[in-house]
Amino acid sequence: MSDSTTGSSDLVDKGLATGKIGTFAGAVLGISCVAPGYTLTASIGLIVAAVGLKMPAIFIAGFIPMFLTAYAYRELNSRAPDCGASFTWSTKAFGPYVGWMCGWGMVLATIIVLSNLAAIAVEFFYLFIGRLFHSDGIAELGDNKAINIVTTLVFIAIATYISGRGITTSEYVQYILVGFQMIVLLAFAVVAIVKSVNGNAPAGLEFSLEWFNPFTGLALGAFVIGVTGSIFAFWGWDTCLTLGEESKDPTKVPGRAGLLCVVSILLTYLLVAVAVMMFAGVGDTGLGLGNEDNAENVFGALALPVLGGWGEPLLFLAILASAAASLQTTFLPAARTMLAMGAYGAFPRKFAAVHPRYLVPTFSTVVAGIVTAAFYTIVSLLSEHVLLDTIAALGIMICWYYGITAFACVWFFRKELFSDVRNAIFKFLFPLLGGIMLTFVFVISVRESMNPDNGSGASIFGIGLVFYTGFGLLALGAVLMLVMRAYSPDFFAGRTLRRDTPALVDESSLIEP
Repeated sequence: MSDSTTGSSDLVDKGLATGKIGTFAGAVLGISCVAPGYTLTASIGLIVAAVGLKMPAIFIAGFIPMFLTAYAYRELNSRAPDCGASFTWSTKAFGPYVGWMCGWGMVLATIIVLSNLAAIAVEFFYLFIGRLFHSDGIAELGDNKAINIVTTLVFIAIATYISGRGITTSEYVQYILVGFQMIVLLAFAVVAIVKSVNGNAPAGLEFSLEWFNPFTGLALGAFVIGVTGSIFAFWGWDTCLTLGEESKDPTKVPGRAGLLCVVSILLTYLLVAVAVMMFAGVGDTGLGLGNEDNAENVFGALALPVLGGWGEPLLFLAILASAAASLQTTFLPAARTMLAMGAYGAFPRKFAAVHPRYLVPTFSTVVAGIVTAAFYTIVSLLSEHVLLDTIAALGIMICWYYGITAFACVWFFRKELFSDVRNAIFKFLFPLLGGIMLTFVFVISVRESMNPDNGSGASIFGIGLVFYTGFGLLALGAVLMLVMRAYSPDFFAGRTLRRDTPALVDESSLIEP
């Protein structure tokens, strides 16, 4: 373990491959983790059910706190580029206990998303093969629990293997998968709009700027529900920031990649949202986006009428590529956060192990794969309700660690916030507003999680199982934190990662592009 710095006086060089990731590659990896193809097909129906034709406005509303928080990530990374990202920065700002729980929230959210992504990839894998060979029997294999679990484990194993082969291998795979899904989504949106304009669409709605206005025609409750779903739709862009130590310019590339990622995702969401609304409308019958029968897989319902016979399997393949790409890249932030936690003694030191040839955190990657596989298998065998409630609790965990990171930026730079206009805007105002918005959504998510009607509908003593799931997993983290304090007191005593704001970045210690 080297004691050399990577941009801050007490940050540890963890042995990762340096100078590998540029701005475009980082943005691609971030887009892959967000998985726009999968996210859109799963969320459009739910958002339309809440806000109708205001879906574009809701995507913009969900984008705003993500955009503001991205500046917090950018500023923190420019001062202290570290693969631990939220964990490292929140530890420096608020101390080891808040930092540990922030890191735990990030890892936990990632594990849950990984299991869900693998399951979605399996579902669309069998749908694609079934449509390709015109076999309903093959298309329905994903509904068989035993086949579903076994195939899901295979997908997780493949993703774990690719993630362990080096960051450049992951980068090349993502260029193909992300490029393919974005081309298909663009083609789908353009064809849908053209058919709508030419009068060849079921709804044929005319484009309206009112769709982008969140201040009219929306009840507060519907707006909040929509924004909560929209924030989840942007989750994963911070992958760019966990690759800081592997970037060509650790202080600049990750922040630029993160901003490019969230803006690209927003534009994709807006284009597709407008296209499907113009083509199908928001009615609750037929192809309408408000039809509950289509809510879980909007593209599955629209693929054939929009793209024709050749388009259905192609779109299914694009969603498969989206889920598979995100499955692979979502391993990156989880493994690197655990690597950082191991390097600083917050996790057992074994997590800091880096492969001598591929220069990736092999042990952390394998652990993430094993835990994901075990988690999915156990909750699938226990009850589908448990899996649904765990996924529904994601909003709590996402807002938890994003919000902490936003506030960490303000506190981390507290001595220089008003030294000039730039600092006042990018280190104070933007992160503060982002943190406040995420806190608001966090509170609403907690309140909604207590409603038995959310998630699976299961409840204990009249309180929804989603609440118990979300806070139960966070409480598990608190218990493990106390165990680690007894096992590794140095981190919690502030001896491995100091609380004080570090000195300015030593530019000479950074890897040049």
